[in-house]
Amino acid sequence: MNSLWSATAKNEGFPQLKGDIKTDVVIVGGGLAGVLCLKELTDRGVDCVLLEAKSIGSGVTKNTTAKVTFQHGLIYNKLIKDAGVEKARQYLEANKAALEKIRKMSEKYPCGFEEKDAYIYSATNRQKIEDEISAYENLGVKAQFVSDVPLPVGCVGAVKVGSQGQFHPLEFLFSVAKGLKIYENTKVVEILPQKVRCNGGSVSAEKIIIATHFPIINKHGGYPLKMYQHRSYVVAAKNAPDVNGMYLEDKDGGFSFRNYKDYLLIGSGDHRTGQKGGGYKASEELFAKKFPDAQISYRFATQDCITLDGAPYIGKYAKNTENLFVATGFNKWGMTSSVVAADILSDMVTGVKNPYSDVFSPTRSVLHPTLFANIFHSVVGLITPTVPRCPHLGCALKYNKEEHSWDCPCHGSRFSENGELIDNPATDDLKRI
Repeated sequence: MNSLWSATAKNEGFPQLKGDIKTDVVIVGGGLAGVLCLKELTDRGVDCVLLEAKSIGSGVTKNTTAKVTFQHGLIYNKLIKDAGVEKARQYLEANKAALEKIRKMSEKYPCGFEEKDAYIYSATNRQKIEDEISAYENLGVKAQFVSDVPLPVGCVGAVKVGSQGQFHPLEFLFSVAKGLKIYENTKVVEILPQKVRCNGGSVSAEKIIIATHFPIINKHGGYPLKMYQHRSYVVAAKNAPDVNGMYLEDKDGGFSFRNYKDYLLIGSGDHRTGQKGGGYKASEELFAKKFPDAQISYRFATQDCITLDGAPYIGKYAKNTENLFVATGFNKWGMTSSVVAADILSDMVTGVKNPYSDVFSPTRSVLHPTLFANIFHSVVGLITPTVPRCPHLGCALKYNKEEHSWDCPCHGSRFSENGELIDNPATDDLKRI
């Protein structure tokens, strides 16, 4: 089923690359991050193009819940403990600036932007909520403790942050993309130093930006060990109440809520890609029990790259790749993270020092417990003797009954029942099922 966003926005389309061209910067990947990078660089006078294997916005961007906020779960208390107050402040300020940039851009690019309060709530752990509010206070941001939320769920406390936002992600993306140098249906088949080969030609460029959700180059950066992918499921229904805000429960499998026009969107069922999860069941049951008159119109699932420490990887692809850059690992918060990526990478490409680049550096320490969990899942996937195998790095695929797909538990690639590629980092279809 199409997502709500796909069904209510139209891409006017862009040509396929045919032949060989030259430019200063080539961007691979036409999601929100890639298009915003292209827009920012173009506005700075840089000659650049974007290559997209299918159509822009056809990947993860079309399935987001599109919350535009610097409230990224209960991240700030964690960042202060793990990285210190200064790094936490960098992360906060970068995302605050991104929120304000989208707010301003929405005046020029129609996207249904609405100002909303944002809430992270817990059904069981009040202390975690209080700790996060203390972290906000430490960083100089006003956050409010509320004892309950206007939702049909349990709540012992929530962090409320005012003046955040929500919008229609594809309306925004398609509007921003108009007039930019974009090539659709242009699949990258090889990335060389200062050259990208495609199915219909090639692009020679001094600098290359990889914005393909999960990076598609394996020999640099160690991204298959530094990240895993995580799925979550959204159900959108009419004849349901306006919850007047954006809400997220602080636990895997917890509920997410927001409205769009006549629809209420409820998300849940989170799980690591390739493992069993709740799918749409919890959201559908909540609609049936609490909102019996609701009419379900859309079901769609999204997939997020999760990093070791909760912050995205934005910057040089690896220590020794001077002219190769990456934006990935947005940890479920791709709207503001895409803007942060566009600003940091545009600064790096044009030789400007960005004040927030350190906290997002892809070459920062990997010594986190999640690294060992990622290694474990990769080893298990490699030694499991079943077929089919993922063409990315050879892990055994698992069948996803909920979505009728073959999913990789190692790095998150997904394929249809007949072997067609759905989600990367794999770049090719299965050879046979």
